[in-house]
Amino acid sequence: MAVSIAPSASSRRHLAIAGVVVLFHVAALWALQTGLIRRVVEVLVPVVVLSELIEPPQPRVEPPAPAPVSKPVVQAAPRKAKSLPPPPMPLAIADPAPVIDAPTGVPAPPTALLPPMAAPVAATATPVAAARVELPSSNADYLQNPKPAYPAMSKRLGEQGKVVVRVLIGVDGVAQKAEIRHSSGFDRLDQAAWTTAQRWRYVPGKRGGVPEAMWVNVPINFVLE
Repeated sequence: MAVSIAPSASSRRHLAIAGVVVLFHVAALWALQTGLIRRVVEVLVPVVVLSELIEPPQPRVEPPAPAPVSKPVVQAAPRKAKSLPPPPMPLAIADPAPVIDAPTGVPAPPTALLPPMAAPVAATATPVAAARVELPSSNADYLQNPKPAYPAMSKRLGEQGKVVVRVLIGVDGVAQKAEIRHSSGFDRLDQAAWTTAQRWRYVPGKRGGVPEAMWVNVPINFVLE
């Protein structure tokens, strides 16, 4: 005789839980294969992000209105009372009748006009006559100055020309300095003229009749005859 054993209540509960777990796994595998879960995530995630980003607008706070500035009250200056013109003075009326013992005025003599003063005339200084200047000279006969020596080499070469020597003559008539002012173009002639001018005697220069050291130009010609 076969004996049937009926499942207990706890066994049935365990079987139901196991069936639900197996069914959930089967549904999850089916959803992964069909891409249903990915589409659900793509739809839900943007909605969540948008819900976080969108915030309700904050109420705008209006700044307090500035307090009205009170303008200073300008008081009008009190009007000055118009001053009345002074009453007219009484006019004097000339009396044609003469008054006895009235003083008579004596007319004052007219003041004599003084003649205009002449402007002072500036005293003009009398120009002093310039003192007469006499330059030194070497042409006096009593000096007995010899003729300049003509260099022999210059004669053979045909050198000739004019030399001007500038000489400083002292108060004693002796040459103190000499320099060539105008050259003849030949060194030998220039040197002979300079030596001659240094050796000559001179009449000293004078200013107002008084001997004075002066410069003078001494011309010396070298001409072949």
